[in-house]
This record gives sequence, structure tokens and C-alpha cells, in this order.
Amino acid sequence: MTMRVRTPGPAQAAARARLQGLPPVAAPHARLVVLGSFPGAASLAARQYYAHPRNQFWTILSTLWQTDLRALPYEARLDELRRRGLGVWDVYASCRREGSLDSAIEDATPNDLAGLFATLPRLSAVAHNGSESARALALTRTLVPQAVRLPSSSPANASWSLARKCDAWRAVFVQHGLCR
Repeated sequence: MTMRVRTPGPAQAAARARLQGLPPVAAPHARLVVLGSFPGAASLAARQYYAHPRNQFWTILSTLWQTDLRALPYEARLDELRRRGLGVWDVYASCRREGSLDSAIEDATPNDLAGLFATLPRLSAVAHNGSESARALALTRTLVPQAVRLPSSSPANASWSLARKCDAWRAVFVQHGLCR
């Protein structure tokens, strides 16, 4: 896997605490796992995937599944993901980063993707949410039948409209039986 290895100087590394990511969300019958890069500051603070109010992850899923996941408590959202066969995790387990931008990720440690995928016997694909996550495509293509890059749901990806993102995500979700 191509790893972000920009190494900070000793003073910068000491000043930035090592951040720990979130645990995976996946039921044993998951057919698709969406991999982000690493949770943003809002997600880490809330201990919730895609917690930034402008991140479109929950909006995209709400559109695809025609149910407002954003109106549900977080644990109910996760239950809905599991029920529908969708898993969520990140490429990186930990890193140093100031702010939330993927470009600021330093000294990243990868998650054990092979270990998670081995527990998901029905897994048919991984969808990388954005370009930083997609740096791991070479690895994930060796672990699952299909690995693809999706347009990022991040508010930093302003060049894609919500409708265009939904179309791209829908194509992958339809292919793997997660929506019509």
C-alpha cells in the first residue's frame, strides 16, 4: 500500500499528538465496505463517522436508500448500515495531523484491512471514499474481488455536485445489491 510518509521534524512531531481512528462498522454479511482515509476533527471529537455537518456521506446514503439517515441517532444509522450490508472503516488506524485535511496526514499507520475483510465472507467490493483513501487501491485490489474509487463525500470536494456524487455512488451500490 502506498503510505503517506511525510515525516515531520522532531519539534513538529512532539507538538502533534498521535490521533487514533474509529473501529470498523460491519456486519458479517457485509457486501461492500466504504473506506475513508482517516476521520476528521469533528468525527474524532464526536467518535462518529462522518460527523462534520457539511460532509455529504449521510446525505448520499439517505438519497440512495430514500430514508433520512440524518434524522436518526448515530447508533441507529450504524444499525441501518449493518442491516443493508454496508461496512465503513478507514485506511489509516492512526496518524499525526493538524486540522482535518487529508493533505495534512503525517506518520500514518494502516488499519488491518486484510484482517477485517477475512471476517466478511460475503464481501464483494471496497469503495474508497476519495483520493487519499484510494492510495490503498493497489492493496485492496489484492484482498477483494473489486475495489473502486468514489468521489469524496468531504466538503473539500466542492468540484462534484451532490447529484453527481449520488450518481457515482449509486452505480457501485446497485452493482453490489445495496440499492436499486
